[in-house]
Amino acid sequence: MLEVRNWRVAYGQHMALQGVNLEVASGEVVVILGTNGAGKSTLLKSVAGLVPAQPGSEAKFDNTAITNLTPQAIVEAGIALVPEGRGIFGELTVRENLQLGAFTKRARASETQNLEQVLSLFPKLKERMKQVVQTMSGGEQQMVAIGRALMSNPRLLLLDEPSLGLSPLMTGELFKALEQVRQQSLSILLVEQNAKRSLALADRGYLLENGQIVGQGTSAELSNDPAVQQAYLGGAGRYAASAAS
Repeated sequence: MLEVRNWRVAYGQHMALQGVNLEVASGEVVVILGTNGAGKSTLLKSVAGLVPAQPGSEAKFDNTAITNLTPQAIVEAGIALVPEGRGIFGELTVRENLQLGAFTKRARASETQNLEQVLSLFPKLKERMKQVVQTMSGGEQQMVAIGRALMSNPRLLLLDEPSLGLSPLMTGELFKALEQVRQQSLSILLVEQNAKRSLALADRGYLLENGQIVGQGTSAELSNDPAVQQAYLGGAGRYAASAAS
């Protein structure tokens, strides 16, 4: 489904990503693990078209090149990003935020159906449709952000730190909802600080350090790797030490 090859992104003279290669298959959940500053958010934002990739970079979605497409065209192609910090419109209501997610041509015909699916996924939102989003809790706002992305009728969901700032209870609810999302055959590329939960959800994972992929494997392989356990599941192992050097 998604194929990224030799992906390079720079901020001025700083190379944030260098030769990244990754894939996400149809219906697959893939997690990107890495320390702060490794380039995880840049990877998602650049795939979504918000940050330009360097010449020679290549990204394909369903065998169609998306490297130089605008963010709107990438959404139309079926890719939706939920950015770190959510990016919702706080002064608008829940309903208005969700409606904004259905602006694409691909989403208009199925807007009613998509809304039903979002409210089934997040029942709390059904009770809060008229509520102004900035008056809601962080967890509820994250539901709105994910719901808005799902309203665009995507085939691939890019999630950047969805549990950031949430309580353990709300984090648990969030991952239960994401499990339901994956059961709808929607692919997910996930950047998440909670490595244990994300590996439990994902099929595969990549390790990103200093803008480069330094390891990959199935969730079981990564969960059982002593170096990954030390670096991302508690402690500081060779991956963490490498990222800090």
